[in-house]
Amino acid sequence: MELYYTFSVLIVLASFFAYLNLRFLKLPGTIGIMLIAMFVSLAIRFLGSSIFPDTTKHFFTLIQEFDFNEILMGAMLNFLLFAGALHVNISDLKDQKWPIATYSTISVVLSALIISALLYYIAPLFGIAIPYIFCLLFGTLISPTDPIVVLGILKQAKVPKHIETKITGESLFNDGVAVVMFAVVLKLATDTSFDATFGSASVLFLKEAVGGLVLGGLLGVTASKVMKQIDDYKVSVLITLSIVMGGFLIAKGLHVSSPLAMVIAGLIIGNFGKSADMSEQTRDYLGKFWELIDEIMNAILFLFIGFELLLLPNISEQLVLGVAAIFIVLFSRMLSILIPVKSILRTNTYSRGSLIVMVWGGIRGGVSIALVMSMPAGEWKDLFLEITYIVVLFSIVVQGLTVGKLAKKVLKE
Repeated sequence: MELYYTFSVLIVLASFFAYLNLRFLKLPGTIGIMLIAMFVSLAIRFLGSSIFPDTTKHFFTLIQEFDFNEILMGAMLNFLLFAGALHVNISDLKDQKWPIATYSTISVVLSALIISALLYYIAPLFGIAIPYIFCLLFGTLISPTDPIVVLGILKQAKVPKHIETKITGESLFNDGVAVVMFAVVLKLATDTSFDATFGSASVLFLKEAVGGLVLGGLLGVTASKVMKQIDDYKVSVLITLSIVMGGFLIAKGLHVSSPLAMVIAGLIIGNFGKSADMSEQTRDYLGKFWELIDEIMNAILFLFIGFELLLLPNISEQLVLGVAAIFIVLFSRMLSILIPVKSILRTNTYSRGSLIVMVWGGIRGGVSIALVMSMPAGEWKDLFLEITYIVVLFSIVVQGLTVGKLAKKVLKE
């Protein structure tokens, strides 16, 4: 009942904020909802106790009891990744397969290493000495571009197709890679019984990543074959729901990456399951159902990111380090794109404008917040939560609202 009550409140608020955004702000839906939630959070934080103390106390309790990490990483992320992958044309990904494969693996690792090194040496300038293993932990959680945010924003930004495909494909796959990498580094940082060797870490990483890819392939192929045999939109919707929800349970039981499994399953079903053997009515209902799921969950996610402001102990305390982290993350993003382009990919087809858009379009979001919230309580969790929130806020609002205009400007030059 408590979970139902919490979601009921969030749905009501999300619909009201979505109306206010469409009526007055006229910003991209998710960003508008998040900004309104942040404004309400600030009002509650500074005025709530004096104007409506009982309601404020109750709302604080409601937000604190909402397990954002479990809900996002254990449920919402799987739905959102599947819905996003369902509408991605696999032929577009094939055309950019090497850049996408490179950016979603090597670039993520490069970014995490660069961020950790810079934070390790820059943080002491602000009076905070962070052990390197925790700097690396922050690097892994902040490195992935958020597929939920990227897919939502790029739809409206009108970025050129080849760049949109690279960023979208990267965000779909690097999320699963980063989650696995975060789990490995978290074990190294907090579990003294873990055999902290390169071999053991590599085995854990490969098991999670490769296992997720294989599971997603099996789920996608099986569902596609079954859906072709029945061609009924109601049953097809139920099958896809079972793939997401049952697939998560299987992935959790096997200790493999459910985000990667959902991406692969969504790509296979979206490109082969919805084939010519399926009626137009079934394809239409299936597509619209998952589009609606995507919109609803995005609204709830960004609403909660806005309300996350209520959970920060004192965001102003680490404001300077948070601003420094923004520049660290952007600089690391630039190097993690530029180094593979000039070495591994060995291509000169990237214009200066394309690289700028690739860097600026690497938007961080709820996944980073969920990962930092999954850290066990300790002296670094609150610090990382605060600076992560500052980086994510800048990324969604500033980068998200300007990436389209930036692309038009730099790609014309």
